[in-house]
Amino acid sequence: MALFPFGRKAAPSASGSAALEHFLDGFSIEVMPRTAEKVEDFRALLPAGTRVYIAHIEGTPIEDMVATAKRLREEGFEPMPHFPARIIKDKATLTDWVARYQGEAAVKQALMLAGGVAQPHGDYHSSMQLLESGAFDGFERLHVAGHPEGNKDIDLDGTDKMVMEAALWKQAFSERTDAKMAMATQFCFDAGPVIRWVDGLREAGVNLPVHIGVAGPAKLQTLIKFAIACGVGPSLKVLQKRAMDVSKLLLPYEPDEFLTQLAEHKAANPDFGIEAVHFFPLGGIKTNAEWTQRHGQRPVSAAA
Repeated sequence: MALFPFGRKAAPSASGSAALEHFLDGFSIEVMPRTAEKVEDFRALLPAGTRVYIAHIEGTPIEDMVATAKRLREEGFEPMPHFPARIIKDKATLTDWVARYQGEAAVKQALMLAGGVAQPHGDYHSSMQLLESGAFDGFERLHVAGHPEGNKDIDLDGTDKMVMEAALWKQAFSERTDAKMAMATQFCFDAGPVIRWVDGLREAGVNLPVHIGVAGPAKLQTLIKFAIACGVGPSLKVLQKRAMDVSKLLLPYEPDEFLTQLAEHKAANPDFGIEAVHFFPLGGIKTNAEWTQRHGQRPVSAAA
């Protein structure tokens, strides 16, 4: 199975195109305050009401995060800020952040994750602690991290034992909260392992909907850089192998094949656990948005 559509791409079948367009309905996308500043108007890029995650990178002032959420709300989108447990000092800081988001940007959705720093800055080290804190009582939607390729920061032995235990805990929490919950994953490149992972969650008793992470259109060099930084697993080896061929290195990557395979699987298996697509716009927000537009996702300005 070819993982990347390098060179001449075969035109997708009509059924594949229709399945992909339907699969993309309700997609989300991720921004950072500094990348959002470069976008003149999100309404020219995204469908109305699109969920926009706001990545909270260590060192980003909370004022910048809240201002980005406020702007997205005012332009007609649903802001979902990250809450990385390990960069939050204490309960007072957490409740202050929540209050600012709610008061200034009417935020009612949040993504909780451990965060990319090795040592916690304060009292929290996991998303489970954030969920238990009570700070998010009244939120309409809470997302947590999922790991299709495992997570070596959690399972040092290379298994998925601890990751699966955490997933089962999150499933149990979802059954005692009124908020809608889902798993948002790191970006992936190979549909087969993703399908097996999603089915494996269901078999283990984890019924949380999956929002599958997808790398948006980008140069291969860019993908490798982000894959290393984000700790992407087996997919990184595929990228490195491709990078050894200079002719392929210069050609852009687009996620058509990966997503079409998932879309067709979902069409054939309606109960399959992927609920939505979540884009990491590694090649730029505008480039990613234009790709979704080519696949039937109309921006606000076009729909008006």
